[in-house]
Amino acid sequence: MNIRPAHLAVAVVAATSLVTVAVPAQARSGSGGHVVVHRGSCSAATDWKLKVGTDNGRLEVEGEVDSNRAGQTWTWRIVHNGSLAASGTRRTAAPSGSFGVRRVLGNRRGTDTVTLRAENTRSGEVCRGTVRF
Repeated sequence: MNIRPAHLAVAVVAATSLVTVAVPAQARSGSGGHVVVHRGSCSAATDWKLKVGTDNGRLEVEGEVDSNRAGQTWTWRIVHNGSLAASGTRRTAAPSGSFGVRRVLGNRRGTDTVTLRAENTRSGEVCRGTVRF
């Protein structure tokens, strides 16, 4: 079999690209810890994402609500193992029409349950996502 050097270079680049793409985003975090990401739809056209990972022995929680409409006001809260951990009000921003929140929480013994709930103050649309970590 006669393989030309140019064809071999293309095959090596293609194989390397496949290996890089095959590594799931859920398996990486900035500090080398485990990360779980869940996504879903809200009660209307909006989408949510909730990411929980470890950060120096604590839980790093990132939530995002994406309505594709800038200027909407949403109330949000993060509940950790049944207790309110954080809450607030945010506006979706241009150009994406989304907002995000980030909190670092204590990593309790056993499985942690983290829930993000957001409600559009005008339409009443509700987003709710849970990660067990």
